[in-house]
Amino acid sequence: MDSRLKKSLTAGGRETRANHDSVREAPENKFVSSEERRKMWKDEWTQRALPAVPDIPGWHFCWLSTTNAYDSIDKRIRLGYVPVKADEIPGFENNRVKSGQHDGYIACNEMLLYKLPMDIYQEVMAEMHHNAPLEDAEKIRVQAEQMQGRDSSGKRLGSVEGEGLAEIDKPIPAPVFAG
Repeated sequence: MDSRLKKSLTAGGRETRANHDSVREAPENKFVSSEERRKMWKDEWTQRALPAVPDIPGWHFCWLSTTNAYDSIDKRIRLGYVPVKADEIPGFENNRVKSGQHDGYIACNEMLLYKLPMDIYQEVMAEMHHNAPLEDAEKIRVQAEQMQGRDSSGKRLGSVEGEGLAEIDKPIPAPVFAG
């Protein structure tokens, strides 16, 4: 009989899958460790994909999207943001836009680097992250008092459990926000 017609499982150097099963890794061994997963999540929510901008006293820097219709660059310019030119920050020459509407500015993909004077940044942060939460706390306190109700003599009909409501809208000084 011709050897080419002989049926062989190892013909041409092939082996059965069963031979590899003993050395094949279990899928769970290919999963990332908890530490690696935490780092991946942390990287997901930080600006690791964009170049880190050095601190320059008096300015807050941020990357703005040219494709976000709600938070447009025009809106940010009206709020006081200024585009950063490539010659303003050493080491960002390779991120310079070479033509078009944003010629000379620093960009990375569809993102442009903008700066805001630190005094305006502190004002905005205090409003958004200090004053607005205090106003919300006042509304919560008023709602809680209204839910308690009062009788005809003005005496409260109910009470709120816990200590937090008494101090919920206590005035506290605005912090200094890191730029």
